[in-house]
Amino acid sequence: MKDDHLPVALSPAETERTALVEQWAARHGVEAAARLAQAEDLADAVAAEIRPANTEDTYTKSWRVWERFCAATGLPELESSRGALVAFVTWMLREGQQNSKGYAPASASTHLAAAVVGLRKRGVKVSADDQAKARIALDGLEVKLIKAKERRGRGKAEAADPDGLYAIAAACDDSLEGRRDLALVLTGFHYASRASEPAGLLNADVSVRAKGLVINVLTGKTKHSVRSPKIGYASDPTICPVRAWIAYREALIAHGGDAHRSPTDSAFHWIDQHGNIRGPLGPEGVTQAIKRIAARAGIPVKWTGHSLRSGLASTARRKGKDAVAIADQGGWARHSRSMLGYMQRDDGWDDNASAGLT
Repeated sequence: MKDDHLPVALSPAETERTALVEQWAARHGVEAAARLAQAEDLADAVAAEIRPANTEDTYTKSWRVWERFCAATGLPELESSRGALVAFVTWMLREGQQNSKGYAPASASTHLAAAVVGLRKRGVKVSADDQAKARIALDGLEVKLIKAKERRGRGKAEAADPDGLYAIAAACDDSLEGRRDLALVLTGFHYASRASEPAGLLNADVSVRAKGLVINVLTGKTKHSVRSPKIGYASDPTICPVRAWIAYREALIAHGGDAHRSPTDSAFHWIDQHGNIRGPLGPEGVTQAIKRIAARAGIPVKWTGHSLRSGLASTARRKGKDAVAIADQGGWARHSRSMLGYMQRDDGWDDNASAGLT
């Protein structure tokens, strides 16, 4: 029989908070300690509210990886010694996936960072030096994989380019789905969209102005992601994002009625094989649509949900656009390492540090 009078065991985080409140009470008095504790609760609530859902999902998945590691090695879950963290990254690269294959180094790095967050949330003190030693081990093991000519992971997304846009325009017919596909790709390319961004747009977020479109991107991973990029009319109507957007919305209203004039209507809809409008297009739907559209157009390289984002950075750089302007358009921090990584070189010949030196 359960004894309701038995004390409830506190978690490590709760134990740490209790000790902290006791210290505050000794320094400032009980009332001040209670107010400080309320401020801590508020800080926790704000952190949870502003944390993106995909970040929370990563924390959850990575903690499960840590749990599997501890179960496989017999190590306690709530310890974070240097040896445990180094063993964690080693295990991930060798056998960490559920199919017993090793993770890609990039995935292992993400799981390490998120597992450390999970340990700290549970009251475990993780030394910065110990975490750094685990990262040094991870980098060294990655070098060994490269030397062994073993490549893991998907690598960077293939960048979309104007030739691909022309191929897609030629492959999109005048059906509602064809018009949506063309508008999705052309507008997404011009503001370097992540798959989540067109999925989060409403009709009111896309404004038609005299010079083109203003897109209010209100969802994103960072404060830089929330932005209002402008997209002008293209000189060639065939691949003009503004004309494609207008044609798509007109076709949507013609098929689905005036409800699609509403400011709260989703910008992009899922359209089934019979031309029926089935509701908002989610992030996964955007990714799948881009893959399907590119394949239908016969583009020789495989596009993904990030190809439009990579494509804007790469193409704008080749056209001599300013890096700050590219960052603002695509929602990167200025001089972002991530953005520089997207600025892919065509073949390493023209954009080469040694070109023209002799």
